[in-house]
Amino acid sequence: MKHTEAPNLAALREKLKRQKGKAFWRSLDELAESEAFQAWMRDEFPGSPFEWHGSFSRRSFLKLMGASMALAGLSACTRQPLEKIHPYVQAPEELVPGRPLYFATAVTLGGYAKGVLVESHMGRPTKIEGNPQHPASLGATDVFSQAAILELYDPDRSQVVQRDGRIHTWGRFLQELKVELLNQQRVDGAGLRILTETVTSPTLAAQIQAILERFPLARWHQYEPVNRDHSRIASQQSFGRFLDTQYDFDKAEVIVAFDSDFVSDLPGSLRYARQFAAHRRIADHEVKMNRLYCVESYPTLTGTLSDHRLSLKPTDVGRLAHALARELGVAVPELPAPSEAAQKYAHWIRAVARDLKKHRGACLIVVGESQPPFVHMLAHILNATLGNVGQTVWYTEPVEAAPVLQNESLRQLTEDMQNGSVELLVILGGNPAFNAPAELAFEEKLEQVKLSVHLSLYEDETSAACRWHVPQAHSLETWSDARAFDGTATIMQPLIAPLYGGRSVHEFLAVFLDQTGQSAYDAVRAFWQAQHTKVDFEEFWQVSVHDGVVAGTALSPLRVRPRTERLAEQMQQDSRKSSGDGLEIVFRPDPTIWDGRFANNGWLQELPKPLTKLTWDNAAMLSPATAERLDLKSEDVVEIELDGRTVRAPVWVLPGHPDDALTVHFGYGRSRTGHVGTGTGFNAFALRTSAAAWHAAGAKLNQTGQRYRLASTQLHHNIDDLVEVAETAKRRHLIRSATLMDYLEHPELIHEMGHDPPDDLTLYPKYEYEGYSWGMVVDLGACIGCNACTVACQSENNIPVVGKDQVAAGREMHWIRVDRYYEGSLDHPDVHHQPVMCMHCENAPCEVVCPVAATTHSKEGLNEMVYNRCVGTRYCANNCPYKVRRFNFALYADWETPSLKMMRNPDVTVRSRGVMEKCTYCVQRINHARIEAKKEDRTIRDGEILTACQQVCPTDAIVFGDINDPNSRVSQLKAEHRNYGILTELGTRPRTSYLAKIKNPNPEIGES
Repeated sequence: MKHTEAPNLAALREKLKRQKGKAFWRSLDELAESEAFQAWMRDEFPGSPFEWHGSFSRRSFLKLMGASMALAGLSACTRQPLEKIHPYVQAPEELVPGRPLYFATAVTLGGYAKGVLVESHMGRPTKIEGNPQHPASLGATDVFSQAAILELYDPDRSQVVQRDGRIHTWGRFLQELKVELLNQQRVDGAGLRILTETVTSPTLAAQIQAILERFPLARWHQYEPVNRDHSRIASQQSFGRFLDTQYDFDKAEVIVAFDSDFVSDLPGSLRYARQFAAHRRIADHEVKMNRLYCVESYPTLTGTLSDHRLSLKPTDVGRLAHALARELGVAVPELPAPSEAAQKYAHWIRAVARDLKKHRGACLIVVGESQPPFVHMLAHILNATLGNVGQTVWYTEPVEAAPVLQNESLRQLTEDMQNGSVELLVILGGNPAFNAPAELAFEEKLEQVKLSVHLSLYEDETSAACRWHVPQAHSLETWSDARAFDGTATIMQPLIAPLYGGRSVHEFLAVFLDQTGQSAYDAVRAFWQAQHTKVDFEEFWQVSVHDGVVAGTALSPLRVRPRTERLAEQMQQDSRKSSGDGLEIVFRPDPTIWDGRFANNGWLQELPKPLTKLTWDNAAMLSPATAERLDLKSEDVVEIELDGRTVRAPVWVLPGHPDDALTVHFGYGRSRTGHVGTGTGFNAFALRTSAAAWHAAGAKLNQTGQRYRLASTQLHHNIDDLVEVAETAKRRHLIRSATLMDYLEHPELIHEMGHDPPDDLTLYPKYEYEGYSWGMVVDLGACIGCNACTVACQSENNIPVVGKDQVAAGREMHWIRVDRYYEGSLDHPDVHHQPVMCMHCENAPCEVVCPVAATTHSKEGLNEMVYNRCVGTRYCANNCPYKVRRFNFALYADWETPSLKMMRNPDVTVRSRGVMEKCTYCVQRINHARIEAKKEDRTIRDGEILTACQQVCPTDAIVFGDINDPNSRVSQLKAEHRNYGILTELGTRPRTSYLAKIKNPNPEIGES
């Protein structure tokens, strides 16, 4: 949508004050009901099919005119390239065409493993699911795990060994490397340095230690931008050594989170989200709920789940934690300066303190990595004081193989590089030339290294700066191992032979140990065999590989107690680092491309970010009040200045953001990452230093007078929620929420928020479903808005990427969108998430208008699409009140790239141009379960069918099943008071319904 002028924020605040009852809104433009918003809502399909948004040259015009015949009438008849089928000469015994196999392995992020099951069709991995037996996934996955499939088949991955940017051979590389290794052997490796990211792999750690034993003066360094330095410093100060903190949200009745997005950012987030959400469900027979307080410097998914949320500058978050500790009676030193935030929220702090005392041993204090070490130390002290240690929190030895302070480790490496001490630098993964702290000038100092080698998936910025680049095998192409957040190990097995000739890190390091030619399988197996000499190793190996979990490897809790004598010193150090005037800048990893490693992944680039709904870009986020004070509006380009460094960035006004602060996501601004990610966004790493890795004071914004178009989906497919009732326009309340107290006193209020007609009020003839009748329930109280369902659906159903220009035109193809709604004030709103997919209406408005019967109703209640019958009239989309149908305006699917053909699910048709498509309740999975049930002469069991969105969900918020079965879980949820449908007054009778969101605010504070 084009922004004409910034909404009048003062008028919007006044409008919200006058609002009676609940008010939900998706953006400032919608709240203001601006002309641009009204025009967007009136346009059935934003942008003409002949209009290609973006730059439009004469060449582009002629190309479109040349295609006019196809666009006018033949779009549904596009001829696709011929594909030949070659049969097996000798078919593998275990492969049955049409029947997928599943293999247990793990994917890693930041070194930490999440157990997964990978679906394989005829030797081709096509879909990733969570491993129910793995403690870190519990059967769920996140967006990064889902997108690993696209990364595996990415044709932009590195495919050749290079020396100084020119193609060379592996053999030539070995020759040069071995000469240098002989030189290093003469000096005990004094000039050898190894740089890795975080390592939890037992085999990799053992190989590196063996190298260090062979070269005693060599050094191993670790660095990645999202590290755990602050919590490491805090544990060293509190316990005298590095320890890991583990949480049990299952036992926590009251949680206080200080800048901790524990449902999405921690290595154990999938498990934590599942445990937390399990205690947010209010069944008719159970009313116990946990309570969550959030204090944060940037809106997070965890904050959207909170019962009470405070939005503060980063420095004020720590001050509030300090004030809470004093209120709880903990003897902590005075702050160097008084805290205005603590004084302003004194009543809030007292109420939280009383709530914590009331739940001793059943509460939890969680601090995010972005907060300075003294806040982590306060959390250790508070958890011990409240009796939580051993109940909701405990400590273990570090999961990392060799825990270090990574910023300091990289600083030491760059100093050695600068003084000429490094003759051979081996970089295993990572991209320090792009993401190292700005003051270290890593790329510049790399030029002084005699021989530098980079093993990586892509030819990135670090590869370009190194002498040698070696393609790395993907984690789904090689044997390896890794540990989860609790220490549980997984033996990772390959699903496919290396597509582009990549080398695993184990094969690569074998060269340093005179074991050239040793396979990754041999290295991993040898390590574990040495650890299990007293058992039947073959049985251990087969069970461990099959299950995806090495039994007995979880770390045991330790009995420790935090010390307080170093707290005052740490507080003084941290306060000196955070002092300064101007805006406070907040650095965060991007929600979809993380630290930039996923920049070339089209699924993640096009995935709307959970709170801003931006795609293909990052922005400088400001609160409405700060933007108003600085006379800025969304899409204005500003120059951000911090300590003499500058970058240019577009502004995005974000309700709920703290005042006098700005947030930037790093990971964008890549210069070398393939065709997809190069040149998108701006590089926030240019401002980030090791001394202020997460936030810094003194930032300045300078207006440039320029504008930059951002592609946001926050108003796309907006549902008109106005309805005429008794000649008065009222809201339909697509989102329904209530407090626990109100719901228990008046359970009927959920239905009073809408206009739900009785089921028999219809002109359609009633149809009796004699067999199965499928339906779905989405629990809004459990949904965290993580978008995992969207990517899972994209992977399962071969949904294409369309690019930034087409997204900006409202043409993204996702079958599931997660709508984000604000409720309440402009500056401190509550946030709600609502996944919206095809409702499979019993009385579907789309079916009666299709001139060729391409959209039909099945005998099991599904609204089905016959793709090869569709002629692209789009009448069905026009008649759909839920706006869940997607139209292929262009040939978005890549039919030519061989590797992408291998990636697709063979059970789902790949759609062409001119076809309408939508959610099918994963009908292919229904059919597979039906076939299996028929073969065994039984009915389909409840829970046997898991749709892609249901299976991936970390919080089990989506439930699918047979609503004809009164004992099925979906039927029981539909019978609850919280269950409601959206737009039911239209008589559509949707089969997808929702459970209203219930919050549990503290009565002493009130609803906030």
